Amino acid sequence: MGTARLSGGRETLASTFRRQGRGGTVLGSPLTAQLCNRMAEDVEAGGPTWSLLEPYARAPLNDAYPIRVLGGAHRLALVGDAPDYARHLPSTGGDGDLDAAWLALRALFESAPPALCDALSRPPQTNEVGRSASLIGGFLMIASQIQRPVRALEIGASAGLNLRFDHFRYQQNDRGFGPSNSAVRFAGLWSEAEPPFGAPLTVAERRGCDLDPVDIAAEEGRLTLLSYVWADQLERFDLLSAALEIAAHVPVKVDRADAGDWLGDHLGQSMPGVTTVVFHSVMWQYLSAEQQSRIRDLIVRAGDRASDDAPLAWLRLEPEGDLAYPRLRLSTWPGEQERHLANCSFHLGPIEWLV
Repeated sequence: MGTARLSGGRETLASTFRRQGRGGTVLGSPLTAQLCNRMAEDVEAGGPTWSLLEPYARAPLNDAYPIRVLGGAHRLALVGDAPDYARHLPSTGGDGDLDAAWLALRALFESAPPALCDALSRPPQTNEVGRSASLIGGFLMIASQIQRPVRALEIGASAGLNLRFDHFRYQQNDRGFGPSNSAVRFAGLWSEAEPPFGAPLTVAERRGCDLDPVDIAAEEGRLTLLSYVWADQLERFDLLSAALEIAAHVPVKVDRADAGDWLGDHLGQSMPGVTTVVFHSVMWQYLSAEQQSRIRDLIVRAGDRASDDAPLAWLRLEPEGDLAYPRLRLSTWPGEQERHLANCSFHLGPIEWLV
């Protein structure tokens, strides 16, 4: 093997897997963490992981090839095309045996079925429902201060599940927001302070855009989202399944469009009588600097046109710098006030409410 062989693409790829493994540990998925570490070792040894992923060895970290390959393998297990692997995944009723799961996954890499290779050619498509537990605080703040119906516009919306945020239940002790009988429930996530659960929040319009929206009316789309949930995180799996059921009864339009072009169309005119809220979660990092600048300018220019009768808000749940968690920030117009509302989680986790 030799040091020289590891100084280039192989070393880069192994490092990428180990970094994803650390992410799995931080985000509560020991199975993902350990499988990524095993894949890193297999890359260094020149095993099937390296043979399968060598063409992508020098890809940027944000291309997320560890997530692509794990999602593709998980999908095969979910549909019954990888029975040996499925026997060891909690999401398919398996025993959670790490060593056995790794041997089955390694064998899957060695056979390289077409569906797994296809997964490597596509960026992951996730729609993390747990982020609504963080975003709801921002929407409630907007409703408590402006007290107008909300026009919710989400960029990078994927399947639009988080556009149904007001159909989920949020509970902290005896206080809460949302339908009490909702199958998607978030309870006890807020430490010390909490959002204004009693705010008069109503949604007048909801719409989103994505470069490659997921059609959850089709089994293929639902399976895509489920496959990217880590196989040992059954609570996330159940939440997503419940959100998909709600989505079947709450129609939302997610346009196939570039975020900048789409916002240019939807922010071109003021909408009297409603608060227009542009929001997004954990997608900013995937935009180029030019795209970020364009979107920021579009929102600020729309804010300059905002009025008391047609206010604007920009709500974002995004990581900043090297933080191991995303921050929830809110900007409102007229007046351009920005606030750091909360420190949150990438998936489902504690929320430190700061306001």
